[in-house]
Amino acid sequence: MTKEVMISIRGIQFDNGQDGEKIESIQKGEYYYKNNTHYIMFEEIIEGMDEPVKSMIKFRKGEMHLNKKGPINVTMDFLEQKKTLTDYRTPFGSIVIGVEATKVDFEEEDKRIVVTVEYAMDVNYEHLADCNIKVDIRAKDGEAFSLRS
Repeated sequence: MTKEVMISIRGIQFDNGQDGEKIESIQKGEYYYKNNTHYIMFEEIIEGMDEPVKSMIKFRKGEMHLNKKGPINVTMDFLEQKKTLTDYRTPFGSIVIGVEATKVDFEEEDKRIVVTVEYAMDVNYEHLADCNIKVDIRAKDGEAFSLRS
């Protein structure tokens, strides 16, 4: 069953200091559950880009995958206790992104799922920051997530 959801994605990147750069976006999306995996799909409007970026996040215990298509193309794999590399392609060029997740977890309630990821990020093979992401998915129509098919 596909459900309309509201998705809040909040992230903080900590460089060598204690203050972190906070990023937050909120958008409408769709949620479904298949083969023990949760999926959310949504479009992001990015400042300075003519077309939206189509995004999909899928997650289950110990892993989250982020896939973006459009003016930005990337597949990022957050696997607990593993390091992964990917090409982050933009209209301005590509960079190599490395992520090493220390925590990938989620809490599920009737009308809400919260995914938490903690990871270190490398850019072009050099450590950039320690980061965390919180993805808060809420049923838009009030229907419970437990009514999956």
